[in-house]
Amino acid sequence: MSAISELSHLKVSKARTPEEKAARRKENSRDNKAGYLFLLPWLVGLVVITIGPMIASLYLSFTDYSLIQAPQWSGVDNYVRMLEDDRLHNSLRVTFVYVFVSVPLQLVVALAIALLLNEGMKGLSFYRSIFYLPSMLGGSVAIALLWRQLFGTDGLVNQVLRLLGVDATIGWIADPGYALWTIILLHVWTFGSPMVIFLAGLRQIPSMYYEAASVDGASRWSRFVKITLPLLSPIIFFNLVLQVIGAFQSFTQAFVVSNGTGGPSDSTMFYTLYLYLRGFGQFQMGYAAAMAWLLVVIVGALTAVNFLLSKYWVFYDD
Repeated sequence: MSAISELSHLKVSKARTPEEKAARRKENSRDNKAGYLFLLPWLVGLVVITIGPMIASLYLSFTDYSLIQAPQWSGVDNYVRMLEDDRLHNSLRVTFVYVFVSVPLQLVVALAIALLLNEGMKGLSFYRSIFYLPSMLGGSVAIALLWRQLFGTDGLVNQVLRLLGVDATIGWIADPGYALWTIILLHVWTFGSPMVIFLAGLRQIPSMYYEAASVDGASRWSRFVKITLPLLSPIIFFNLVLQVIGAFQSFTQAFVVSNGTGGPSDSTMFYTLYLYLRGFGQFQMGYAAAMAWLLVVIVGALTAVNFLLSKYWVFYDD
């Protein structure tokens, strides 16, 4: 027994010799260098494409910069000007209406379609691809141009209404009361991405829960409210956060539909569109940079609120 103890002691002491420690350090160093080498393209991209421009933008937000002349330090003047900019306040109002109306409607439609597809219909892959297609095309210039034609005075929407006996002569895009709602409808139409995520979440819910509920006599609505929604709440939360962040960054639809003016009467003046007009239309890049950082604060605050409130309605299976 003592011989075995001495042998194990010799093995441990041998494994801890200075030579072996140095060899291990050398091997770990070589592995780390290889890892950093593979990470190098991402690190360069992070610094050059993300962190660098963010720092530059933060600096420019405290300057008077016109893209033509060198930046002139102005302190917090750009942020003070925001308090008196009525057009900026209107753009925030329009953007908040767009986000808080279009995102819930889009998620409801996405969940409804996902529930339908989850029933196991034939040709599921085909329908899933068809329903996902709008998410790939909805943010494009071509679809925005098509949308403008659909809701024009002589567009397809009015033509269909006339066939139904409605005297439709209104230009939906040209009317301040309806223009924003046409863009909201376009956003709702691009429900494919959250739909696919919802469908994946529905497939992960064990069928035994529904079978047990059916045995107890639970209706389809009760099973949806008591089983589907609670177990799907993390997926709903995930989609909600992503769609809110994406909606605040919407630009192409409003730019194309309004011909880059945010009209009529600034009814489609999204915050990002107003930022673009200030920066590249009026060459007030310092003010535009300050607006960009205000948007970062707004999106960050809303995301933090979503995370704080999630503990009251998001349930995890732990």
